[in-house]
Amino acid sequence: MATHDTYLTIRTSSEGLYKERGSKFFALARPVSNGENVKSILQELKKKYYDANHHCYAYVLGPKGDQYRASDDGEPGHSGGDPILGQIRTRNLTNTLVVVVRYFGGTKLGIPGLIHAYKSAASNALDNNHIFKKEITELINIQFDYQFINTVMRLVKALSLNIENQEMAEDCRITLRVRLGIADELKNLLGQMKGVKMIKGAKIRNV
Repeated sequence: MATHDTYLTIRTSSEGLYKERGSKFFALARPVSNGENVKSILQELKKKYYDANHHCYAYVLGPKGDQYRASDDGEPGHSGGDPILGQIRTRNLTNTLVVVVRYFGGTKLGIPGLIHAYKSAASNALDNNHIFKKEITELINIQFDYQFINTVMRLVKALSLNIENQEMAEDCRITLRVRLGIADELKNLLGQMKGVKMIKGAKIRNV
């Protein structure tokens, strides 16, 4: 399960397939990071599968999964996009896009049939992927005199912090990548350390 400083997403691209009464529902799952990423992938897939009848899709974005959209692309309302979105939600995923390309086989499936088909294709694509937990981190920049290097490094080791960048001179600067759950604790400790100060430039990044 995701926590307040982690989320679940997919690691790579994967595919799925569902067939019903001559129609083929080809599903493609992709990890995405933002709206522009989604737009680019949709354009790529629509160009690649230009001869398909429908390109239904759904995506969820953001660490909290609060950015999302579902598209039926001409299918009856809520029969394509919503079933796909439901499969992403069922797995508690975010930063995930699933597109299901339909090639019509000549026989109408009805709304229940469509819902089942899009759901099954999306499920198959996600089942063929690898779901993993990703941490939400914050970058914290600190500055200190070289004489305090041992004190700083002991703290880095004690909290298992990742050093993103460092400049070691008489005036040292280190950028730490910190899991959101311990960021406040680290800031309090740094505030109590003699000769060490936090400098502007830190920002939240999802990695």
